[in-house]
Amino acid sequence: MKKTFSIYVFIFISCSSFAQVNLDSLWTIWNDKTQTDTTRLEAMKIIVKPGYLFSRPDSAYYHADKIIKLAEEKNLLAYKVDGLNLQGLALIFQSKYHEGFQHLESSEKIAQAINYRAGLGECYNAMGGLYLQTNNFPRSIKQFQKGISIFQKIPDSLKMFRAKLNIARIYGNLDKREVAMNYYLEALPYMKSKGTSRDYGITLLEIGRSFNLDGKYLKAQEYFNNYLKICEISNDQNGKGWGLMDLGSTYSSLGEYDKAHEYFVQSAKFLKESKAVSDVALIKAKIGMNLNMNKKPSDAIKWCLEAANKGEDSNITTLKVTAYECLYLGYKELGKMDLALKFHELHLVYTDSLNLQETRDRLRQMEFEKEMIADSLIQEEEKLKIEMAHKEEVMKKDKFRNILFSSGLILLLLAAGFFSRWRYVKKSKDILSKEKDRSDNLLLNILPAEIAEELKLKGSADARDFEQVSILFTDFKEFTQMSEKLSAKDLVAEINHCFKAFDGICEKYGVEKIKTIGDSYMAAGGLPVPKEDSVKNTVLAALEMAAFIINRKAEREAAGQIPFEMRTGIHTGNVVAGIVGVKKFQYDVWGDTVNTASRIESNGKVGQVNISQSTYEILKNDSNFVFESRGKVQAKGKGEIEMYFVKRV
Repeated sequence: MKKTFSIYVFIFISCSSFAQVNLDSLWTIWNDKTQTDTTRLEAMKIIVKPGYLFSRPDSAYYHADKIIKLAEEKNLLAYKVDGLNLQGLALIFQSKYHEGFQHLESSEKIAQAINYRAGLGECYNAMGGLYLQTNNFPRSIKQFQKGISIFQKIPDSLKMFRAKLNIARIYGNLDKREVAMNYYLEALPYMKSKGTSRDYGITLLEIGRSFNLDGKYLKAQEYFNNYLKICEISNDQNGKGWGLMDLGSTYSSLGEYDKAHEYFVQSAKFLKESKAVSDVALIKAKIGMNLNMNKKPSDAIKWCLEAANKGEDSNITTLKVTAYECLYLGYKELGKMDLALKFHELHLVYTDSLNLQETRDRLRQMEFEKEMIADSLIQEEEKLKIEMAHKEEVMKKDKFRNILFSSGLILLLLAAGFFSRWRYVKKSKDILSKEKDRSDNLLLNILPAEIAEELKLKGSADARDFEQVSILFTDFKEFTQMSEKLSAKDLVAEINHCFKAFDGICEKYGVEKIKTIGDSYMAAGGLPVPKEDSVKNTVLAALEMAAFIINRKAEREAAGQIPFEMRTGIHTGNVVAGIVGVKKFQYDVWGDTVNTASRIESNGKVGQVNISQSTYEILKNDSNFVFESRGKVQAKGKGEIEMYFVKRV
């Protein structure tokens, strides 16, 4: 899974020298028109950043417009550059990347025209943050480096080294930690002597984390301890919590789990005061994971459950992934296979959700790059028009011989230019096409093709009624008792082996897999696109699944392993199908047909495919099948239901 990087980190470093601002006093200065224009504009800049930019970017954009209008009125173009930079950042914070880029591009042109280097450097840093947020790391680094070159000339070493820290973070995010470390170590002495205590502390923390990832735990501990000293001096409680958490991680990596536990618990006390629910949930999950490694699963589960509850409250998917993995490992160690499987499935579900979010981010990045390419093509077209007009004027003034020579040269240049443009456009389209195919494939792993297409076109998919859908259920006989005889690893591996085979069978017969519920597998024939032979294909799929399990049983018995036996049931009728969920899309079906199909399965017999009267009526004249009437069978909650065993001729 691709790592992501928050633009808020980059902006925070750029603004870390700001203390708490008194907005009331700043508004007093702004509203006092007896003050000089520059004094009022400086006050408004602080109101926007850091007053509103981080918490209310829409308000930041609105107030930055006041800077621009007053700057235009008083012909103070440097402040117009500042206002455009702030508006660009506010738009980026709202994920309006293309609009943000346009504001920054306007800022760049004005700053270059009036030789306003500080504003130009801020513009390049903001562009670096924009590309950082869209995971375009090469362009991000290029923009930060352009900012560094500007700040070297001013000079503004503090902003220059903050830009270098952003570059270091990018290389760290790309797992190029040696390059990142060079940037960190270059910035460290300057941050210690010239930066704020927070600048210095954050640099120490990042270096420690880089050493930790490289397995240099003792070096990492040295930097974490120095960072904690800075937090102690500045009374940064939240910073202490993070430093203690990182210090605990090093001891856990060294296998000193009791020592790690002490630091993690101290960290939890400080982070408990944090307003960020994710901070509290993360440290609880780390404590649980450490206890699992220390072979204390019962204690681990207590902490992991608290982390999971916090994760549910905050609705942060990454925390749920960690918490559910922690619970899975704890219950597996205790031999509670049902609970282990439950949390293993939840871990997989939210891992899929993260993959889906990555797809959305990638599509968003592709859209931004498409707009950038379109703008570039328009600019190139305008340049070509100007060049053509100029060449035409030259042709009119020259003699006939020179006109012929110039015409040939112009045609050659135009051909080369158009060929270059064509290659550029073709390459860009090929890149976008490949990325789109990757994103589409990821989406198709989660949703049916037709539903995925509707979701991409409309942003949503409507629920639909289907008149004739065959619901297929499978279930392993006495699964709980059998699972107690297998290790967690063997249990999950065997279920995965069987369900992987079922997935292939469903794909072969055009049957849609709906979901797995513990040891139960659910599929449906006849949706999302109804087909005439869907009922027949669903039964064929069920028969092949049953045959697979029978053969699998023989293989495991021959190898001296514990086998599974399976019941299979099918019922055909009306259902409603559609997407449920917001953070994690899932295609599902509802209706009495689903409940009846479940009862048909539970009243079946091992190795047999049990079908309902409605399924039988559709297939009874099909020469491919042989049916055995079971008469009316009592089904829980449904009364007596006519059932049949079906076999293939």
